[in-house]
Amino acid sequence: QVQLVESGGGSVQAGGSLRLSCAASGYTYSSYAMGWFRQAPGKEREGVAAIDSDGTTTYAESVKGRFTISQDNAKNTLYLQMNSLKPEDTAMYYCAADHVPRWLLLHHTEYYYWGQGTQVTVSS
Repeated sequence: QVQLVESGGGSVQAGGSLRLSCAASGYTYSSYAMGWFRQAPGKEREGVAAIDSDGTTTYAESVKGRFTISQDNAKNTLYLQMNSLKPEDTAMYYCAADHVPRWLLLHHTEYYYWGQGTQVTVSS
């Protein structure tokens, strides 16, 4: 069975950086689209960044230029490098995987497999 486990979250001051990791088992990243999503209390889950099976990436406008999604297929691990963090980036961050059309990569309802999340807190 497919399992996703996030790590790397924590507390950081505004302007700082964090690198999130998502270790996958039960499948290979080369056959699935992978995405990072976040959800703050009282808000809807939103797509942050995603990478298609062919390596194409897409980002939410709010993080473009600050976050970078990447993957290491040999290690079956997905990463999210987050730089220039802002307080509004504070949320629980989730890793997800599924076969997803390119135009829906940032739509959380398209993903079936999810990790348990890792908390990111950015203070001012």
